[in-house]
Amino acid sequence: MKLKQVVKTTTLAAAVSAMTALATPALAEVLIGSTLAITGRASFLGDPEAKTLAMLVDEINAAGGINGEPVRLIQYDDGGDPNKARTFATRLVEDDEVVAVIGGSTTGTTMAMVPIFEEAEVPFISLAGAVAIIDPVKKWVFKTPHTDRMACEKIFTDMQANGISKIGMISGTGGFGKSMRGQCMDVAGDFDIEIVADETYGPSDSDMTPQLTNIKNTDGIQAVVNPGFGQGPAIVTRNYRQLGIDLPLYQSHGVASKSFIELAGDAAEGVRLPAAALLVANNLAEDDPQKPVVMKYIEDYQAATGEPVSTFGGHAYDAFKMLAAAMETAGTTTDSAAIRDALENTSGFIGTAGVVNMSPDDHLGLDLSAFKMLEIRDGDWTIIE
Repeated sequence: MKLKQVVKTTTLAAAVSAMTALATPALAEVLIGSTLAITGRASFLGDPEAKTLAMLVDEINAAGGINGEPVRLIQYDDGGDPNKARTFATRLVEDDEVVAVIGGSTTGTTMAMVPIFEEAEVPFISLAGAVAIIDPVKKWVFKTPHTDRMACEKIFTDMQANGISKIGMISGTGGFGKSMRGQCMDVAGDFDIEIVADETYGPSDSDMTPQLTNIKNTDGIQAVVNPGFGQGPAIVTRNYRQLGIDLPLYQSHGVASKSFIELAGDAAEGVRLPAAALLVANNLAEDDPQKPVVMKYIEDYQAATGEPVSTFGGHAYDAFKMLAAAMETAGTTTDSAAIRDALENTSGFIGTAGVVNMSPDDHLGLDLSAFKMLEIRDGDWTIIE
């Protein structure tokens, strides 16, 4: 009798629970995917990107979500490995069923994922640098950082203004370094720049003295450009000073973080590079439309993490803000095609990288005015234009 009573009560409770669940359906979530190099050699990119996305998700959910729906970020750590990135991209599409993806800390991981998102018709905003990501235009792929081609053009503009016409290059052989080397060689003639020495180094190399010695011994060189990111450019910079090369050294926007100055030490003094306004926020004019945006991001990020910002976290900031705005404009958090269309029509968006105006022919939406030419002086960034 007691056993029957227990079973009956349990059955009744289950029925009431089921009826309650049917009467109060779970609140829909906005599923956004991400795979970044949170650990590994490219963690200086992926770590601030991941922390920025987490901060923004908390912020937007506290304000009521997107179109009244809470956001859930499904994030993976690919360690900068293209094979892992491809696996996670497939998982985000097939298992997690995300509506859009932000990620790809590096060019290599980004390009490994592009075919998956293109085939699945899922909007993908890359945080990597190479122009090949968006040129030629791919229907479902966008990106937030300035391109390597733009970096070459900004550097060569500065060289031309300073009467430099013959240069040496020492480039990393990774995805970004290789791509930027090609872009610089492609546009050098437009600025009457002749590349008279061309050296490379691998991602594991710890001494670039032989390559720099070759450059030093080449007649006529007036400056050196180093396309690359990670520890390689810091090693190049230290070796450059050790060899006593007394020529201007230009780095890429791939080293636009305080960690580069820390790694290169005193050797970084005088290095020039193109970078986003975020690095020199305090030096921006009061009427600069980017100033309130970058100052708020700096304040929020430092409060959330206790760490200084980098331009790389800024790329994630721009991507998330643009994606959220596109969903609000499209009036949907589930229709990937409508969200893609809204992203493509982004206009006048003010981010940490610049003012973004996208179109069917331009899935980046930045021009050279979005770059600042900086020089490292007294261990910090200084605007030189």
